[in-house]
Amino acid sequence: MKTILPSMIVAILAMGATPAFSDEAWQAFECELLDEHTEDEVIDAAEEWLAAARTMPGGEEMELRILIPHAAASGETDFLYVLYAPSFAAWGTFWDNYEGSQAHKIDEESDAITNCPSSRLYESVRVEPK
Repeated sequence: MKTILPSMIVAILAMGATPAFSDEAWQAFECELLDEHTEDEVIDAAEEWLAAARTMPGGEEMELRILIPHAAASGETDFLYVLYAPSFAAWGTFWDNYEGSQAHKIDEESDAITNCPSSRLYESVRVEPK
């Protein structure tokens, strides 16, 4: 997840531009496996990262999904990390405290397993039936 610093900047800027009806923040990292590493290694590293992230201010309710395609066009994206925060305020608090944290250290160690060159930050608006 080598795009953490740019992602943090985008998240901070997005907090000011987020409309009042925003529910949640989601960030999807497009990743590829490096060398002979496996999806199981990715999942193990993600579990360790999430445990550390949940100990941080703003990260208490973070959730993480790994989306692994079973039928897809070939390309450089082997899977997606999708990180969820319950609000942009929680998202901003988390990223404000990220650098130097245990989660950040685990993130840097995972660079040997994966490369995640790009990501997108999404605003999620919950839709309820009328």
